[in-house]
Formats: sequence, C-alpha cells, structure tokens
Amino acid sequence: MDLVINTFGVSLSRDNEGFVISNHDGIQKIPVAGIRSIQLSRGAQISSDAVLLAVENEIEIIFMGQSGMPMGRIWSPKYGSVSTIRKGQLTFTFEHDAVDWIKDVISKKIQNQQAMMLMMNTSGSPEMQRVVDKSINRLEDYRTKISALDGEIVSDISSTLRGWEGVSSKIYFDTMNLFLPEQYRFESRSQHPAMDVANAMLNYGYGILYGRIEGALIKAGIDPYVGVMHRDDYNRPVLVYDVIELYRVWIDYVVFSLLCQNVITEEHYSVRGDGSYWLEPLGRRVLIQSLNDYLEEVIEEKGLQRSRSTQIGLYAQNLAQKFKKYV
Repeated sequence: MDLVINTFGVSLSRDNEGFVISNHDGIQKIPVAGIRSIQLSRGAQISSDAVLLAVENEIEIIFMGQSGMPMGRIWSPKYGSVSTIRKGQLTFTFEHDAVDWIKDVISKKIQNQQAMMLMMNTSGSPEMQRVVDKSINRLEDYRTKISALDGEIVSDISSTLRGWEGVSSKIYFDTMNLFLPEQYRFESRSQHPAMDVANAMLNYGYGILYGRIEGALIKAGIDPYVGVMHRDDYNRPVLVYDVIELYRVWIDYVVFSLLCQNVITEEHYSVRGDGSYWLEPLGRRVLIQSLNDYLEEVIEEKGLQRSRSTQIGLYAQNLAQKFKKYV
C-alpha cells in the first residue's frame, strides 16, 4: 500500500520496526510490511529514523507538491543495475527502434481514449452517439497517420507526433466534457494552474501517477531524466512524460467517475484570487483513496491476474531489459 500523509501538522516517526503517525487526535502504529511508498505533503513531518527504516526496507519516500506532483524523493541504493541499463538507454534513444517505441506509446494512448469514450453512457441519445462515433473515427485517423509516420531517429518525427497527439487529446476531452454534469464542464484543459475543478482533479491525479511511474523506473534501474520524445534538456524526469501516456486514461476514468457521481462538492476544493482551482485536504483524500483502490484492483492482463500498480512495475522492468540489449 501507499502511506499518504497530506494533513498539516501530522508527523511520521519510527517505533522499533514500524512507523508511528502522530497528530492532535493521538497516534497510530503502522507495520512496515506491505508499505510500498510514503507520500508526504507540505506541513507534514518525518523523522530521520523513519527515513532510515524506509530505506532499509526499500520503501520510497516522495515529497508531494500542492498539485500532486512529486517535488523530491528518497529511495534505496539497492534499486536496479543502473550503469548497464543506463548505457543501453542512452544508445536506444538514438536508434530507429525508439521511433517504433514512441509511435506505439502514442498510438496506445489514443486507443485508450477511444475505449474510454466507448464506455460513456449515451443514454440512448442518437445525437450523443453520433458525436462519440465521430470522435472515435477522427482519433482512428490519427492512429493511422502515426502508423505511417517514419524517420531515422525520434527527433525527425517528434514535432509532428506531438502535434497529432495534442489534436487527438483535444478531440477526446471535448467529447468527454459533454458527459460531465453541467457544473463540472470545462472550456479546455488547463494545467498549471487549473481553472476549474475537473482540471484540478486531473492535474492532481496525473501528479500522483507521475510519482508512481518515476518510482517504477528508478526501481528498475532506468534513468527517468533521459527521455525519448521528450528530450532531456528540461532538467526534469522526461522519460516519465513519455511512459505516462500509456496510463493517463486510468486517471481520467477515476476523475470522470467521481464527477459524474456528483461526489465532489465545494468543500473539496478552493478558488484563489486569480481564478485558479486547488484541491483541499478533503478533496485530495477522496481522490487519493479512489485512485489507490483503482490501481490496486486486480485485472487480467495477457492472461495473468495483476493489479494495475503491478502492471506499471512490470512494464518498467521489461523496458529495462529492452534497454540492456543496446549495451
């Protein structure tokens, strides 16, 4: 499980071989077994003994920003055969195989968006069904274009690929927006900052997913700062920006489900003077719990029963093995 501490004034310390959460209501003891990560938001505290206990047990510690993005992390030095994998990773980014890989990633992202639209209930409305069908067909056109796109290295196609990906995402969100209750509908995707509650939830959810994927890559011995389509001159973990495209739809599903069920109320978020929307602790708690439940749900993948979280870890491990072939 992921131990999430996002309430101001809460502290995490060590008690023998376990953790202790302390707040004004008292203390709660948490055994080490089963904890995969510790996620801390601003205003929470952690002792050095608790940090060492986490490192000893290969539990990553992630410091989260207000938008859900990881601001820093502490991890075990035992993760991955780093040098071998990273050498192959650098070589891979300049191979033609990287072109095929990133095309497949973006194509699968669009395919996931098509599947998401198909899941939405058109309530027997022929007009809504026509809108969905049209959007799915338009996305299929872009998948066809991506399949035919080619170049020697990724930089030959990256600008075109980003453009098509952006247009596809606009089509997708414009369509999905129609299924939201009217009070949650948004004009467009807004990231930093979010200008409506739906985008605030999407941004926070993506931030959590960034942290999960970055952790999986690090554990597998991959350098998250060496990107394929997103180049590494950003001084950010840009490979995460590539890999996350495979899994964004998981966040979309949870967020749109919560909004369509009218779970989110004004006490879950706040609006600042500049018109930006931010999740409050209650809103973050609802979203985090819903995401954790969804990611831990066991589903069938390639004939095997695995949780969605496990799928991310296995994908990172397989990617590391792929990189090693280029040493």
